Amino acid sequence: MISNSKKTVVMGVTGGIAAYKALDIVSRLIKNSIEVHVIMTDNAVKFVTPLSFQSLSQNMVSVDTFSEPKAFEIQHISLAKKADIMLIAPATANIIGKIANGIADDMLSTTVMATNAEVFIAPAMNTNMYKNTIVQNNIKKLKDLGYKFINPASGRLACGDTGEGKLADTDQITSIILNALNSKKDMAGKKVLVTAGPTIAPIDPVRFISNRSTGKMGYAIAEEAQSRGAQVVLISGPTYLDAPFGVDLIKVNTNEEMLNAVLSEFDDSDIVIKSAAVADYKPKMYSVEKIKKQDDILNLEFVKDIDILKFLGSKKKNQKLIGFAAESSNLINNAREKLQKKNLDYIVANDITSRETGFASDLNKVTILCKNGEKISLDTMTKRQVAKELFDIINNI
Repeated sequence: MISNSKKTVVMGVTGGIAAYKALDIVSRLIKNSIEVHVIMTDNAVKFVTPLSFQSLSQNMVSVDTFSEPKAFEIQHISLAKKADIMLIAPATANIIGKIANGIADDMLSTTVMATNAEVFIAPAMNTNMYKNTIVQNNIKKLKDLGYKFINPASGRLACGDTGEGKLADTDQITSIILNALNSKKDMAGKKVLVTAGPTIAPIDPVRFISNRSTGKMGYAIAEEAQSRGAQVVLISGPTYLDAPFGVDLIKVNTNEEMLNAVLSEFDDSDIVIKSAAVADYKPKMYSVEKIKKQDDILNLEFVKDIDILKFLGSKKKNQKLIGFAAESSNLINNAREKLQKKNLDYIVANDITSRETGFASDLNKVTILCKNGEKISLDTMTKRQVAKELFDIINNI
């Protein structure tokens, strides 16, 4: 199971317009139970206040100042030792140059010099600065020394220029850091197939029926599997979420499209997790023309759609097959019946009536039933933590 000891990220924030995005990174790490300590440069505090980072991290923020040299002497060493990983985001050309040339003249650069932790650097600057030969040579030098770089994205920059230099997506940065913190690589060499999100059943060219699934649970599962070394294919219905870093994403809309995508990946998969909320019914007749408003009542006739999970249960060979049971009543009994009828190895049961852990929440509270009869109830935790627990169970039972 998940260890209670928290991992620690010491995060450096330097002066740049992208400094505000660092708040989102801190928030995402905290939601994944990572302890975060923030060091800000003097220039960084001109863009974002230390109080903002302190409120999110619940830790005092270190700011580059020599006004209290005794505190500084203690703090930069203690943070350096405390870090499991150091992350600098955004990283300016200035801090990259300092580190590359061994300059330690402020809290952040001194802490970097004093740490034995892996250091990740996420540059953000004007595209011409980023492409400057001096900056590129400094980056190459640091890469050769073992420093990890999270490459910037391309797009319109704050200065109005267009090109490479935007801070990488905060979700991508968070994923890379979480993956690096995950010491377990117990799924290397395995292929994991995950389905997520809702499917839609079209009624006419304008309308369709669907459900309230956001895909958050499935995306968290895919992210966790990838961080543990697996090759991951994520088949997703319509959702606003971005694909986790390093995961192969296949987008679908309907039940039939999801079935075809799953079957194309199923035979060579080792673990298949069906967390998608697939439509059970679809309109019997699809109207090729928009249905016009006429009578006060519109009657639609529905027929059962394909039960993908049950079909996979009848088809599986050596795959471990995991399903989800989102129930509003008789949670355990309904989940156990589904486990048996669909020939599953595990089923994850969750109560959709809970306001704290229902649809769209970042939290979940589930009970995992195993085909050997074992029942494991988890406390309320983030969906990424649920994913960790699920893979611990799959890999150990």
